[in-house]
Amino acid sequence: MNKIFGIGTDVVDVSRIKKLIDKNKKFINRIFSIKEIKYCNSRSNKFSSYSKRFAAKEAFAKALGVGISKGISFNEISINNNKDGAPFIELLGNTKTIVKKLIKKKKKFIFFYQIKKKKKKKKK
Repeated sequence: MNKIFGIGTDVVDVSRIKKLIDKNKKFINRIFSIKEIKYCNSRSNKFSSYSKRFAAKEAFAKALGVGISKGISFNEISINNNKDGAPFIELLGNTKTIVKKLIKKKKKFIFFYQIKKKKKKKKK
């Protein structure tokens, strides 16, 4: 039977990610892969797309139990979508090597993310 290696969760406020992107242009390249940047920028609500990927990365890092340390880089954890739209994780570069070592004896991960959107005020 497979054991669960780790469980990670995260909640992200879209407006927070928008502020980070607007304030610091280096943020996108530090956090997201080239593939993710192209995908998010092609979406009508790019900040929602960036937020979903950020939350998934945070949840994945928490499931690993290391956060962003030990050489793991967020821009080497790429959250992509298959042809049906289902998300999957692609590990790149040094992060791929480190994660392989971390989970060599383990088999399963569980991670969850949720996006928090601001509630629209009702018009009277």
